[in-house]
Amino acid sequence: MSKMLFVMDPIESININKDTTFVIMLECQARGHEIRYCELKDLFVKDSRAWADSTTLRLERKSDYYSKGSTESSPLDDFDVVWMRKDPPFNMDYIYSTYILSRVDESATHVINHPAGIRESNEKMYSLNFADYIPPTLVSKDIEKLKEFLYETGNEIVVKPLDGYGGEGIFLVRADDPNLNVILESITDFGQTYVMAQKFIKEVSQGDKRVILLNGQPIGAVMRVAAKGEFRSNFHSGGHPEKTTLTERDLEICAGLRQKLLEDRLYLVGIDIVGGYLTEVNTTSPTCVQEINFFSGVKLESQIVDFAENIIRGAHENR
Repeated sequence: MSKMLFVMDPIESININKDTTFVIMLECQARGHEIRYCELKDLFVKDSRAWADSTTLRLERKSDYYSKGSTESSPLDDFDVVWMRKDPPFNMDYIYSTYILSRVDESATHVINHPAGIRESNEKMYSLNFADYIPPTLVSKDIEKLKEFLYETGNEIVVKPLDGYGGEGIFLVRADDPNLNVILESITDFGQTYVMAQKFIKEVSQGDKRVILLNGQPIGAVMRVAAKGEFRSNFHSGGHPEKTTLTERDLEICAGLRQKLLEDRLYLVGIDIVGGYLTEVNTTSPTCVQEINFFSGVKLESQIVDFAENIIRGAHENR
């Protein structure tokens, strides 16, 4: 039996029918692993070592889905795996938590995903590492540059805050929009804040494909389709899931990301593909495992926990 710690949002707040962390925890529990959980506020450093106040959990798929056990303080080195599954926003508090997680003894404890990799992989900016697969893109706080980019790329762009999540704060901007200046002034805070602008991909009307990669390999996908009258496909914005398959272009994109993801020790990743273009790389707490399971008749959490167990086994063999 291994000890697993899940760093996540409050257990009381999750949706057990959609939450990916919940099914990973259930799978770990079913295999006899000890599962404990904590929130960011429960992480701390003492004598240069990373610690957490963590609580034991017992989970079931029913209305009263969790029961808490004892809470204790312990070094993170006491755990075999620490799963970093805290949802965005990716703010300074989140960054500080990754510094704490970086204090673990990597010969004893494995953090999934690696904290340094998470720090490096802003969900918007990280995609810039893969220029061959992303749509025409500009990152700037200069309103005139954003306008020039708009006119150069077909008079329609999508503008996103770099620290946004769940579709929040995203605008579809058109050259003939009478509110063009207001939108750009608002999203850049009058030229004070960096944003990402990308050519509008009309195929978004067909959906935004979420692909889950495990150790650099795609293991499943689901299409997120926007609600009527909406261009954002995120579930937070009213999108709904539909069955999909991986195309040759999707597989090409996945292969193009593999080496970089492995170098950064980003083992469990969700990427978004629209019209054959990579639009985002999600490394904090990628979701959609339950939706993929439903449409594809698989159990992705089994593969995910297999991977974690193999890491533990390899570490034990190398001691």
